[in-house]
Amino acid sequence: MKIEGSTTLVTGAAGGIGRRFVERLIARGATKVYAADRPGIDFEFLTNLGDKVVVIELDVTDEAEVSRIAAECGDVSLLINSAGVLVVGGVISAPDLAGARLEMDVNLWGSLNMCRAFAPVLAKNGASNGGSAIMNMLSETARVNIPFAGSYCVSKAAAWNMTQGVRAELAAQGTHVLAVFPASVDTPMVADLDMDKLDPTEVADEALDAMESELEDISIGAHSIYMEKLMFSDYKALEKEQALILPGATDVSPMDG
Repeated sequence: MKIEGSTTLVTGAAGGIGRRFVERLIARGATKVYAADRPGIDFEFLTNLGDKVVVIELDVTDEAEVSRIAAECGDVSLLINSAGVLVVGGVISAPDLAGARLEMDVNLWGSLNMCRAFAPVLAKNGASNGGSAIMNMLSETARVNIPFAGSYCVSKAAAWNMTQGVRAELAAQGTHVLAVFPASVDTPMVADLDMDKLDPTEVADEALDAMESELEDISIGAHSIYMEKLMFSDYKALEKEQALILPGATDVSPMDG
């Protein structure tokens, strides 16, 4: 499908990557962009984009609320699941599982809620508007556990597996499903971490290019590409390398790549 003339819904639209998706979608000719994020979020930074942007308060973990929004936004042809949460800490050393449960609720179940609710909407609009698509924003950490953010990695790995299932089930209706694996992106979520970071606008553009090219998976950034290659050539080496970044690490720059 093409961005020009599309109607898109972006979750996590007030976040570092989500807001860039909204900006780039408008710049690339989208007819309408629903910018969705948690209740109480300040959307003022989107007001200069004009009336093509429709702000929506949405908690992606609330299944009933997601279903209501899907019914109200029946013109969506592209769904971008960009909402995410990161709780830095290990799977054993964390004081409890509250952070891990939050990550799973948002990063996995929230995205799945959106995919399930919008599947029939995408089927309808894809048939009449030249295609439909889902983009799930994952992470290079979906490929291997990095212990300093262990439960985040678990949630992203689960979301990757979920994305494969969504892709398989929606293939018959013609909905394209793209999984995006960026390296660390310069967003408020990782502002306090010392690491190389990608420009979020460039990430958004590269992901949108991949969608228009009908790719199914894309790694963005040199380190993510490096991790993808090592995953296939020597996965145990990848695991051992990332295992050195233990809970409590402040400098989490790549060990290699």
